Amino acid sequence: MRRRITQRELRNESGRIMRALDRGKAFIVTRNGVPVGELIPLRRRMFVPTEAALAAFADAPRVALERFRKDMDALINQDPTPRG
Repeated sequence: MRRRITQRELRNESGRIMRALDRGKAFIVTRNGVPVGELIPLRRRMFVPTEAALAAFADAPRVALERFRKDMDALINQDPTPRG
C-alpha cells in the first residue's frame, strides 16, 4: 500500500523519504488533499553470472539456426527500399 504524503512533507522530509524508497516503499504525493503524483522505487538491475544463465537454459531445446533465419526472413520485411 502506498502511503500518502503531502507536498510539504516531501519537501521537508526528503531524506527520510528517499531512504524509504531505497527500502522499497512507495508514496502518493498530495497537494491540498488531492493526489498529484507517485514516488515508486526503481527496479534494481540484477547481475546474473554466466554460469547461472547457462544452467538455466541447459535443458532448453536447441535452435536450428538456418530454420530460424528463414522463419524470421519470412516474418520481417527487410527490403532496404525507402517506403515513402
